Amino acid sequence: MSRIGKNPVQIPQGVQVSIADGILTAQGKLGKISLPLSEHVETTVEDNQVVVKPKSQAVASRTMWGTTRALVANMVQGVSTGFSKTLEITGTGFRASVQGSNLVINLGFSHDVVYPIPSDVKITTPRPTAITVEGVSKQRVGQVALDIRSFRPPEPYKGKGVRYDNETIRRKEGKKK
Repeated sequence: MSRIGKNPVQIPQGVQVSIADGILTAQGKLGKISLPLSEHVETTVEDNQVVVKPKSQAVASRTMWGTTRALVANMVQGVSTGFSKTLEITGTGFRASVQGSNLVINLGFSHDVVYPIPSDVKITTPRPTAITVEGVSKQRVGQVALDIRSFRPPEPYKGKGVRYDNETIRRKEGKKK
């Protein structure tokens, strides 16, 4: 029995959810997202909530039950409030700025790192050492933040690099004499 799957997803005010041809579409003030539904689960919209049920007791049906419900909940939250991740840049001379449709990051390499901003994500730099990634899709926001972090992950000796704002870096002691 899926603990996540048996809870219906409440649809907030201003969000429309529709199902047509095996594709669930959520539309709200921030945008529109579509999700192809699995053939193992039955998804219905009733009484201002989305209900997901497995079609059988097979393992595939039970696993897709909770997964589909979580994806639908993320879609509904994404089109109503959105998702965001904040990255912090630590290091002498390390900074970032948005120039047109590119994110330009100076990470101590011989060249600046130029990251083209995807069309479905909004990137801002409130400070030269902070990057905010916002969007409707939780997966896309996380993937873009991971791509930016992967240019220079934080290292354990001085803590230099790009890290998430809530991430703690395990520091190591340096070489002793």
